[in-house]
Amino acid sequence: MMEDRLAPIQDVDQISFPGEEEKVLQLWKDINVFQNCLKQSKDKPRFTFYDGPPFATGLPHYGHILAGTIKDVVTRYAHQTGHHVERRFGWDTHGLPVEYEIDKTHNIRGPKDVEALGIDKYNKLCREIVMRYASDWERIITRFGRWIDFRNDYKTLYPWYMESIWWIFSQLYEKGLVYRGVKVMPFSTACSTPLSNFEAGQNYKDTQDPSVVVLFPVMNTKSSIGDEEAALVAWTTTPWTLPSNLALCVNPDLDYVKVRGKTEERKGVYILMEARLQQLFKNPSEDCEVLARYKGKQLEGTQYVSLFNYFEEYGSRGAFRVLCDGYVSAESGTGIVHQAPYFGEDDFRVCLRYGIITKDQRPLCPVDEAGCFTDEVQHFQGLHVKEADPEIIKHLRSVGRLVSSERVNHSYPFCWRSDTPLIYRAVPSWFVRVQHMQDKLLEANAQTYWVPNFIKEKRFANWLRDARDWAISRNRYWGTPIPLWTSQDMEEVVCVSSIAELERLSGEKVTDIHRDSIDHITIPSKRPGHPPLRRISEVFDCWFESGSMPYAQVHYPFENKTQFEECFPADFIAEGIDQTRGWFYTLLVISTALYGRPPFKNLIVNGLVLAADGQKMSKRKKNYPDPVEVVDRYGADALRLYLTNSPAVRGENLRFKEEEVKALLKEVFIPWLNAYRYFGQQVERLEKDEGIVFQYEESNLLPRNVMDRWILSFTQSLLAFVRKEMKAYRLYTVTPRLVKFVDNLTNWYVRFNRKRLKGDLGTSECQDSLATLYNVLLTMVRVMSPFTPFITETMYQNLKRVLRRDSELRGDSVHYLMVPEPQLAMISERTEAAVATLQSVVELGRYLRDKLNCPIKYPLPEVVVIQKEERVLKDVLELESYIKEELNVRTVTTSTDKGKYGVALKAEINFKLLGARLKEDVKQVQQAVAALKDDEITSALSSGTLDVLGHTISAEELVIKYAFSGDKAEELSSKYQAHSDASVLILLDTTPSQEMLWEGLAREVVNRVQKLKKKGRLVPTDEVTVWYSVTDSTGELQQVIDCHLDYIQTATRAPLRPLDARPLGCQLVIEDDSPKKKIKEATLELVITKGFVGGFSTGSSNAAAGSSRSSAGVSLACPWVNVVYEGTSRRGTPSAVAGTLLLENPSGSPTLLTAAQLVAEARCLYGFPKDSVEAVVDGSPLTGVTALAGKTVHIVPRGRAAVPRPSNGPAASYMNLSLKNGRVASVLLENPAGSGVSSPYDILSVTAKLTGSTPTSVCLYGDEQRTKRVRVESNEDVGALAGKTCYC
Repeated sequence: MMEDRLAPIQDVDQISFPGEEEKVLQLWKDINVFQNCLKQSKDKPRFTFYDGPPFATGLPHYGHILAGTIKDVVTRYAHQTGHHVERRFGWDTHGLPVEYEIDKTHNIRGPKDVEALGIDKYNKLCREIVMRYASDWERIITRFGRWIDFRNDYKTLYPWYMESIWWIFSQLYEKGLVYRGVKVMPFSTACSTPLSNFEAGQNYKDTQDPSVVVLFPVMNTKSSIGDEEAALVAWTTTPWTLPSNLALCVNPDLDYVKVRGKTEERKGVYILMEARLQQLFKNPSEDCEVLARYKGKQLEGTQYVSLFNYFEEYGSRGAFRVLCDGYVSAESGTGIVHQAPYFGEDDFRVCLRYGIITKDQRPLCPVDEAGCFTDEVQHFQGLHVKEADPEIIKHLRSVGRLVSSERVNHSYPFCWRSDTPLIYRAVPSWFVRVQHMQDKLLEANAQTYWVPNFIKEKRFANWLRDARDWAISRNRYWGTPIPLWTSQDMEEVVCVSSIAELERLSGEKVTDIHRDSIDHITIPSKRPGHPPLRRISEVFDCWFESGSMPYAQVHYPFENKTQFEECFPADFIAEGIDQTRGWFYTLLVISTALYGRPPFKNLIVNGLVLAADGQKMSKRKKNYPDPVEVVDRYGADALRLYLTNSPAVRGENLRFKEEEVKALLKEVFIPWLNAYRYFGQQVERLEKDEGIVFQYEESNLLPRNVMDRWILSFTQSLLAFVRKEMKAYRLYTVTPRLVKFVDNLTNWYVRFNRKRLKGDLGTSECQDSLATLYNVLLTMVRVMSPFTPFITETMYQNLKRVLRRDSELRGDSVHYLMVPEPQLAMISERTEAAVATLQSVVELGRYLRDKLNCPIKYPLPEVVVIQKEERVLKDVLELESYIKEELNVRTVTTSTDKGKYGVALKAEINFKLLGARLKEDVKQVQQAVAALKDDEITSALSSGTLDVLGHTISAEELVIKYAFSGDKAEELSSKYQAHSDASVLILLDTTPSQEMLWEGLAREVVNRVQKLKKKGRLVPTDEVTVWYSVTDSTGELQQVIDCHLDYIQTATRAPLRPLDARPLGCQLVIEDDSPKKKIKEATLELVITKGFVGGFSTGSSNAAAGSSRSSAGVSLACPWVNVVYEGTSRRGTPSAVAGTLLLENPSGSPTLLTAAQLVAEARCLYGFPKDSVEAVVDGSPLTGVTALAGKTVHIVPRGRAAVPRPSNGPAASYMNLSLKNGRVASVLLENPAGSGVSSPYDILSVTAKLTGSTPTSVCLYGDEQRTKRVRVESNEDVGALAGKTCYC
């Protein structure tokens, strides 16, 4: 049945990754995968996850996508490791983001405009836009593959959510943690509301502001510096605060001076800090004369002339004098700070301490909520404070109080919503006490686990140590109202904890608790004769709402009480680093205040995603690509893996580069897909050529080949690593390891095992390698599915077809499967280390070939592997055949003695990397490194670092060179090129023979043919003929083709014939229309036609070999039978071809016991369909194998008569083996006849099985004394063995 076979897999360059992902999305929708996952896991242990609510007033950006991907990977993984993970999406629907949009679109400039419109209408407008982009969010987030429940969401505007906030607030109120006070706070004039300190810290920007130096003339008082000539000099970057000046402040312990200016522009007498004279004078020693020196404490109480007369009455309270406080520094300004107590935190504190203002007085704050001066400041009434700056400067200049004015660049806080500059302004607010529980917050923080940890221990812990009381009230409208009903004199306060309580106290039915629904509700006073209590006007800060989400999202404690308490705190949360002063902080404060413990156990903090140039991403600047467009080009999987493999998952910033997403597609996804496609092609070939339908049985997976054992071991090690690291939430270690695994699978396992996978080494090897590759692919899609959910689903939907129908791994979606447990018994550290050494040798050899511009197609004589451990060299020899093939070398030599080859390491420093760091020590370090001995360099390479003259230098900062010494230094240096890494040193012999050069040219021909086949979209099983033409028919290239015809035809799986012999009527597939690239000064023209030409693989070289076999040599040592197939072969041979089967091997050991076994072996030779033929011997059906020796069995398609053929000896070429135990055996060299001799590796593999050894350790000898070794390195060597006896 077709569903039990792999579906054809498209060529990778024809696949649209985004298109395939759309198909997967439709599949998930059709079978409701996400909800089914939740149903399947409902009785499993719970893994609790809190999703921080975003605002829906804008579209998702890269920050949302990064955090969302991290959340999705972790929660998918939790589900696929046996947990039930409820994933509910949340929306932050209240507060400034929504109100600011309404204010902009309806030209609302302040509270008066809202009152004129009506709170009910204003809130209605807010409600209408609050979910403006909700459908876009759902579409985009779903497209990125994130699974989260949008139907069962929570919104902060739901009355049941708001009711839980009331309950939380009431708990804090009952604990005495809520109070009302006046405090100087960051204030957004655009939004007419105060902000908390952590909100103000979210959006600092470099900006230009005016910088003014102002004169404050000293009054002739009893002060020790009384001097009507002198003036105190103060500096400020907020001129708009000067109308509210009530004092000046100096540092009591620092030095101040009275100076007389000597320049035209500075002729007066000034008092300022001595360390800040440069604020007034370019060259203080020449431009002024010091008249007196004072400690700051001596200036205390000095009176000065006020700038304005707006608040002269405060003079009786001690205003317009010099005060002292240690916060004044010598870092900037003049060392004298002007004090406007209701516009600066320190100003407020200092003036309060000196009694100039009091806590309970009416704030002296002549700036309204829109940031405009009130009528108390007549000169600038109605002007916004920032607009008033130039007018104030102009006024000061006109009255002679301005010393200087300029503009300075500095970092300044902006409103995170309106992106306008904040001011600091005293406002009455409701606070939650936080300062008193700093130790408890730190203790709760210590109970949590953060990735990366340094953000928890440094940034967040430092913020907690300086935690201030939290202003939770906002003078706004669209938010959760603070549930306090008070009397006018504030003597009576009722904190309402629920809707039911409000209904009981007020006697009114309540359905909604927004301001427009409850502001009119009153509660009778308990004091006789007093008016009813009314609700205060403020609403909650939206951060209080989001910090309450663990409780409010389940309407705790009114519903789901047991469910919440069993799952609190959350197992996992994740957001960006900007939330350390936002959501992470508010979650912890509320949880600690309520329960004294943290609200979460584990937290991943991601860094910020910046534009490619390191700037903040800006829609206005258009300095980043739209994330949806990136997905439309490369797919969501590529972007997901790019983000989770970036510095951002380590809490660092990521410079987003689209080209890196594209590169990841090429480096990971396309190779991965190619390995999967190659598997599919070989499964198809197995069925087509050999009639075997591949079905995977894990119980049958018994890896015998070292590369099978390696990739299976590496896979299981990966599983163990992933489980360990995911348990620690270290995505930044897991993702690179997964990417490395893809590289090992595609560039090492598949590459090294192509012959086995293609069936070139026999059916058994083919099936073993396919089973191994399938196991790895299936394991890989299971472990990668949380990270790349789309491509894994695509592969799984096809891979599952070859599983048994009753297999527990055969389901509707890969996401129903659990991430497999590692099978520790399959892990072999020795095997992994051996292959790692192999990889080192190969990569070093490739490097040297690239360096010498010596293509891998050209054979080289030898590679020498030098390592001091014999065990490592033994591993190398066991993998010798892979090194030979991959580096295309004839011989692999191993040695523990570097000195034997006269090679020594020399080191130099990398000036580019070390020059700037070492500075003046660079020359001494250079000399010391140059003097290092070989063993010291080897040790440094092994440890990774080197200490030189007090400097630690990494191995990467060294340039390693190799030198040959001794009597043969010149000879060795001309013969070998050396290179090493931390584990091994290799010497590559780069002096090829003419024979090797010809073999390289033959490989170039193969390469040209394979490229043309790929261009024609041909697959290995397609039957085609390649026609060629060489411009010089007697030149070297033609000789190479003649000499290596068998190799070229075997490698390309197609007959190669002269173009001028091409018959008419051949159906053209493709011809090489590219520019004629020359090979050895000759032009090679190639044409491919459909179908095999007659006489495939019966070229002159094989014919010659056949004739020699029939006329010379020894007889076949083992009993044999010829097998003639009279149908049309699928394997490139003409009809009526003959082959040979051995009845015993070694002689006396039967190999074929039944007629059925004989037919099965014949099917392996010719590839005919199963049950489609009859076997006939001597004109009668074959019933057994006795008395068959020397006869011919005819394999004929059913219904066709056999054509009798005489048997003149074995049809196949052979050699005999004389074994050490005295027995004789045989090896067939070419079977069927005319198909081309087997490869050297094949011959050595068969010999190894007969002798009980390995292919790499087999040695053949031409004499009985076993002194003359027989070379078996090329097809020509194999052909030369025909009819001979070898000894082993």
